[in-house]
Amino acid sequence: MTSSVRERLVRAVVARIGPAIAPTPLHRQPTVPLPREASPSLLLFIEGDQVAALANDRCERALTLRLVALAREGDAFDVADALIVAAHGALMAEPSLGGLALGVREIDCEWDTEDADSQALAVPARYEIRYRTLASDLTQKG
Repeated sequence: MTSSVRERLVRAVVARIGPAIAPTPLHRQPTVPLPREASPSLLLFIEGDQVAALANDRCERALTLRLVALAREGDAFDVADALIVAAHGALMAEPSLGGLALGVREIDCEWDTEDADSQALAVPARYEIRYRTLASDLTQKG
């Protein structure tokens, strides 16, 4: 079975970010909360994929990804910031992601600290990846 362009894009993102943040783990779409011992880590969530434009048999799409840097304790701000910096650099180094994407753009970044949980810090950064497919086939670039 052939993967959709969307899935190939997400795999390309994982392949670029994983080595950039090593040895910190990258977790794709975790379905259960991570234990405290799993910090620091970087989480990757697919927020959505929307049709941005449709012309003839081509469909331009906007894939929204959210990266969340998790860190705890005294150096949490420095650790989370370093994770976001490394992930951002890896994503923006080649915004076509191997020719699969039209481009990558940063949407926003937030800081969320939780004093009740051992100084837990979550830094979510969202990105939009524009790409094209054939309107009738999600596996073919458009």
